Amino acid sequence: MTINIQYVHMSTSEAMNTYVTEKLNNLTEKFDWIIKAEVHFEKEQHDPIKGKICKIELSVPGPRIFATSNEDNYEKAVKHTIKDLEKQLKKRKHTFVNH
Repeated sequence: MTINIQYVHMSTSEAMNTYVTEKLNNLTEKFDWIIKAEVHFEKEQHDPIKGKICKIELSVPGPRIFATSNEDNYEKAVKHTIKDLEKQLKKRKHTFVNH
């Protein structure tokens, strides 16, 4: 799986690169048909409480899968986004099995 990580209006972070890569690799172990992951980190200027946004789009057979979350830190945002993606991947895998 290819992972592309982008930081929008903020500096890059090796720690976040490592964290999100580790989480996506764990997801790939469960769902080996994931082709590519596009990860975007953003900081929302107008939300003082939350405002840490993580968007992940997965290229898989069929339509792409997308999830986003807005939390008070990036680790939580990644965790919640991955959880949402996992739910979608389970549904997609279920449709593969039935056909």
